[in-house]
Amino acid sequence: MPDDSGNGSADANERSGLLGNNHSGQSHWNEDDSFIVRYTKHTLHVTKATLFSNYVNVLLVFVPLGIIAGLLGWNPSVIFILNFFAIIPLASLLSFATEELAAKLGQTIGGLLNATFGNAVELIVSIVALKNNEIRIVQSSMLGSILSNILLVLGCCFLIGGYGRLEQKFNMTVASTMSSLMAVASASLIIPATLYAALRGSREDSKEGILVVSRGTSIILLILYVMYLYFQLKSHASLFEETNGDSEDPEAAEGPKEEEEHILSPVAAAVALVIITIAVAVCAEFLVDSIDDIVKTANVSKTFIGLVLIPIVGNAAEHVTAVVVARKNKMDLAINVAIGSSMQIALLVTPFLVILGWIIHVDMTLRFETFETVVFFLSVLVVNYLIQDGASNYLEGAMLLGT
Repeated sequence: MPDDSGNGSADANERSGLLGNNHSGQSHWNEDDSFIVRYTKHTLHVTKATLFSNYVNVLLVFVPLGIIAGLLGWNPSVIFILNFFAIIPLASLLSFATEELAAKLGQTIGGLLNATFGNAVELIVSIVALKNNEIRIVQSSMLGSILSNILLVLGCCFLIGGYGRLEQKFNMTVASTMSSLMAVASASLIIPATLYAALRGSREDSKEGILVVSRGTSIILLILYVMYLYFQLKSHASLFEETNGDSEDPEAAEGPKEEEEHILSPVAAAVALVIITIAVAVCAEFLVDSIDDIVKTANVSKTFIGLVLIPIVGNAAEHVTAVVVARKNKMDLAINVAIGSSMQIALLVTPFLVILGWIIHVDMTLRFETFETVVFFLSVLVVNYLIQDGASNYLEGAMLLGT
């Protein structure tokens, strides 16, 4: 199945598992056990395997602490820190449950599911912030997520993956398609910024005009994203098949591929998705509610919180995954995580938030600060130049990190 979503999560073999791959092939109960005993043992086994699927899950201890801190009204700084660390493992588990469910639903439905939940954490945090009229937080977190993916993550992938290698190859057509859509998204930010500069003399006219342009542009971007999904999952699905370079282990490449095993059944994965999404929403509510007090007491700007801290919350586990698979010379998967996730935020999450703001009467627009717009455009331009030859090396990674 082609790896679809903008989020581009890795398969089960690429997770930093604490257990082996033998999760489902062995019986872990006796035949004489009653149904209730067998069901309980199976539930405990699956829960243990899920929790041990990634090292970052040790941070789950912060989830109850963060919720308790929020409910009891502890110091805002403590609430922010606890819920900040709580959302990181929840994001990892959300990605894990999505993969497990998508693998059982077939290529098309699974692809749509990955596309929907690909950046669910950023979306939930942004919806909570938008509800609280924290437009600056929403805009800066969207931009921060995009820049951290296409500069920091992709740069680390090129640098670490290219160390000790002459170059690494990847699917140039897929990478160019995604980066071209990113260029379209960057143009959608330039237009509102230009309109604001042209109508600066009339504040009311400029505000109304930017709202109209932003909402219209958002609808177009959403249509483009739907067309891209059809392009990726149906009409040109063959282009998105993984075409990695040479494997580090030639014997493994020659041998038969092991069938990927999955821990969760479709029902268990669906239940896990619901529970984790609710937990993320609760922690996000406490996180966002404490931001104003953090800004006042810690002398930290909202732009810094949105641009730097919130992207770390939603993407930390996947950023590590991207670098790990790049080191294993699986560059198509790494690029799908980095550029694909950025593209999803630019074409789906940000336009959706503009439309949602329209519905709930919050004036969310695509007019970012001029400096932010220029940085976004130049970053996309640099990435387009570096991936156009279908190969990467450590020097190109250093260029992205330097940018």
